[in-house]
Amino acid sequence: QVSPVESGGGSVQAGGSLTLSCSITGYTFCMGWFRQAPGKEREGVAMIDNKGNTNYDTSVKGRFTISKDNATKAVHLHMANLQPEDTAMYYCGALVGGGNWVCEIGCRGGNCYANFALGTQYNRWGQGTQVTVSS
Repeated sequence: QVSPVESGGGSVQAGGSLTLSCSITGYTFCMGWFRQAPGKEREGVAMIDNKGNTNYDTSVKGRFTISKDNATKAVHLHMANLQPEDTAMYYCGALVGGGNWVCEIGCRGGNCYANFALGTQYNRWGQGTQVTVSS
């Protein structure tokens, strides 16, 4: 089993920007970015699938952009106008497998679902990369 590898985290001041990257070998149906702040549950941030469909959490719409390099299969998350509440460990999740649906990014009870109704969870996870935003 191959796991995603994240890069690009760091520390910035409020209003700054960062771009995270995630690489994985092999086929994935969709890949997403998730984050977890200390004492909080993991939450979905953004997703892109192999057809280019995207999905964003409302808290990041208009500020974050997810994209995929089809040549390298790397997924990038460009984060602009970062705020202190964006501080968290950011994880790349991937789904190997899938169906005729668009992946979701909801997390419940410690699990993050690509399709909650089917019980399909993201099944490949990276080690995470820290993003810290100071005011």
